[in-house]
Order: sequence, then C-alpha cells, then structure tokens
Amino acid sequence: MSQCPCGSGRAYADCCEPYVTGAAPAPTAEALMRSRYSAYAVGNLDHLERTQMGGDWDRSAAESWSKNSEWLGLDVLATEAGGEGDETGVVEFTARFALSGVPQEHTENARFGRRDGAWVYLDGDVSGSKPIVRETPKIGRNEPCPCGSGKKYKKCCGR
Repeated sequence: MSQCPCGSGRAYADCCEPYVTGAAPAPTAEALMRSRYSAYAVGNLDHLERTQMGGDWDRSAAESWSKNSEWLGLDVLATEAGGEGDETGVVEFTARFALSGVPQEHTENARFGRRDGAWVYLDGDVSGSKPIVRETPKIGRNEPCPCGSGKKYKKCCGR
C-alpha cells in the first residue's frame, strides 16, 4: 500500500503503519485517531483493541465493519489539546466509507487520554445526521386540497 488511508498524503509506511503494527507509539491524539482509521482500512483489529480503553468495544462487529466497508477517506475537522505534552485530547473527524455500495459518513468528537504514557481512545460523541424539518405546514387529510380542485386532500393529491 503506497498512500496512507488516513489521507495525510504520506506513504503508509512513513505515516500510520508504525503505530498500527505497534512498532512505535502514536505521538499525539490526532496521530492515534488517524492510525485507528487506517487500522480499520487495512483490517488490523489488534491495533484497535490495543488502543481502546475499556468501553463496550465489540471485536467481531469491528471486524465485520472493517472487512465489509470500502474506506473512502478521513477528514480531521478540529483538534483540542492532545499534543505530545498533553494527557488528554479531543479530535473531531469524519470518516467516509461505503457499506454495500452506499456511501456513508461517521462524524465524531473523539476523546483520547494516556494509559501508561501511550495514547488510547476513551470514548466519543457521534454526530448523527440532521433531522428533516418540514418547510411548510402539514396538510390534514380532511383539509381542502392545495391544488385547488375543491376536493378533500385525502381524495385528491393525498392518495
């Protein structure tokens, strides 16, 4: 694999691979987050498990998601702390992937902390899609049809 899946523009071997394989610890929360995305893309579940702090991580579900997805890219939206001298950090990101050919996005504010000096994923808040908001008032079934036919909506355009 030449380009790193994390979207850094660097070669995988010079970017996330040392973190994913465990050859080196990620120096920052963002580097760990990028390596976790790359681990999903290359199917390295050991890295995901090694960098997961407690919680309800399900290896079989993660493996299924990893294998059955086409990994399309990662966008880091914001970071807060998480540097080499910090103990905690937050990384907001959007992971793009396709599942069964359907493009999808996973946006999260992920929290990271250090365990024995190494960065680990603690938890995160997933941002869902925005709710659909009706722009016009709802037409009742027994109201006159807005098309002007003079019929009730349920007998005209509301069928």
